Amino acid sequence: MNFKVTKFNLKIILVEPNGPLNVGSIARLCSNFNVDELRIVSPKCDIFSIETKKMALKGIKFIKKCIVYESLIKSISDCDLVLATCGRIDYQKENDQDSLENISKWISNFKEVKNLAILFGREDRGLTNRELLMAHKVFTIDTHGSFPSLNLSHAVSIVLYELSKIKKAKNNLRKKNLDFATSKQIEDSFIEIEKLLLKTGYVLPHTSNAKISKFKKYIHRSETSKNELDILRGIVHQINWALDNRNKYI
Repeated sequence: MNFKVTKFNLKIILVEPNGPLNVGSIARLCSNFNVDELRIVSPKCDIFSIETKKMALKGIKFIKKCIVYESLIKSISDCDLVLATCGRIDYQKENDQDSLENISKWISNFKEVKNLAILFGREDRGLTNRELLMAHKVFTIDTHGSFPSLNLSHAVSIVLYELSKIKKAKNNLRKKNLDFATSKQIEDSFIEIEKLLLKTGYVLPHTSNAKISKFKKYIHRSETSKNELDILRGIVHQINWALDNRNKYI
């Protein structure tokens, strides 16, 4: 019997962290769980401070090699699977979220994930709705209902522990190839889609964001492939071109 293990390079991405101790603790966790890379988007603290380095200990290499990005979309541009954590109560009311356990099982169905990104939001308010829409799936860590909030580094530790079990667990399931449209492809495509919908009057400037968000959620839920999104983008691009040039042929 041939046992197979899902392979993936893991990128931990922190969005606007404001606590140097948290950053240091997370760098140490990256070392504990053999994370491939730590990336930080627009930090609100000095990630190279003495406090950070003291907390990092052997994880200091992740601080030294850490790449700081100006935007979230740039930080995930080379990732073929992006997952986001969310503990916001208001988000849970309106959207379906997976549990960390279900996400772990889902990832194990794929043969390989070249670059897997896990997004962690700000300590005080998490990720915005727009940022959450950059992820293929959003998941939550089950906590006690009366006190659902977790410290950032504690949340990272729980996620890394759960993901570490995927690399250790062997099974003989028939694994699938991962061929989802990337977050960068989806974001780029929706620039053209929104342009078209505004031009045709299907959406208005003040309602565009809400309707586009619903469309993005549909794309993620349907696990659209790269080729499928390229076809959709090609159609939209051609319609935009035709509308922009219609007077030339009248």
